[in-house]
Amino acid sequence: MSDKANLKIVSLLPSATEIIDCLGLTEALVGRSHECDYPNQVKDLPVCTEARLDSSKKSGEIDADVQSLMQEALSIYKIKTEVLERLQPTQIVTQDQCDVCAVNLPEVERAIAKLINSHPQVISLQPNLLHQVWTDIERVAQTLGVEAQPVLNKLQSRLDAIANKIKDNEKPTVVALEWTEPLMVAGNWIPELIEIAGGKPLLSFKGEHSPYLFWESLIEIEPEIIVIMPCGFDLKRTEKESQVLTQHPGWKSLKAVKNGKVFVVDGNAYFNRPGPRLVDSAEILAEIFHPQLFDFGHRGKSWKPFL
Repeated sequence: MSDKANLKIVSLLPSATEIIDCLGLTEALVGRSHECDYPNQVKDLPVCTEARLDSSKKSGEIDADVQSLMQEALSIYKIKTEVLERLQPTQIVTQDQCDVCAVNLPEVERAIAKLINSHPQVISLQPNLLHQVWTDIERVAQTLGVEAQPVLNKLQSRLDAIANKIKDNEKPTVVALEWTEPLMVAGNWIPELIEIAGGKPLLSFKGEHSPYLFWESLIEIEPEIIVIMPCGFDLKRTEKESQVLTQHPGWKSLKAVKNGKVFVVDGNAYFNRPGPRLVDSAEILAEIFHPQLFDFGHRGKSWKPFL
């Protein structure tokens, strides 16, 4: 087992912070990214990153800024090397899964090379599927000298409870939108969560990055349910950014719109973060797809009907 007193961990992405918390190591955190906000006590930690783009802009403008930075081969995020130098971490947890989601591994390696007073161990996460998220939790636990299995057993038992309840029920077709302007379908672990919650995912594939989506494809496929979960947006911001969808001439013709089956969720806190709260995300979807079977208390807090 680890000597927690000797651990000084910096987490450079929100999901890693939540993994460290679920493993009982929150007190070992000495620094965080500018986006780490859960659990609440981490907000007081020194911030080690900053964004090169303005996330208060409209969705279309943010997407354009992201594409511009990527074309210039610039990272979307900067590491505050002087803060790392002061903190002298023993471990830095980062990711190599998505350059848009958080600071990437090469950027971290460049920052560490500049450090004089510390040589932290880098733990890099790269999950695209649900089982890879659980493997990451196990790997972080092993690296930091704590036990992961009790945590993983609890998470899996919650997912099993959903699966057992919905196995004999009809499964509605679902499109999950990860961005509203331009349209993007949620990929990676989201199709798995939809299946676990008792739905049939359309237009995206397990383990693959989120693709852009033509309106014509959305209209043609006619999903029974649409769930809107823009990356990095909370429930209130998602509701605001989703208004642009209603301006498209094909919006009102969609079956999900006619039947009142369009929903907004807090993607930032749940669906976008490959950590323990993906189980909460599955419970949110189960409430949306099968309200007669599930009530985990998320409605109105983490999701709501759109319009």
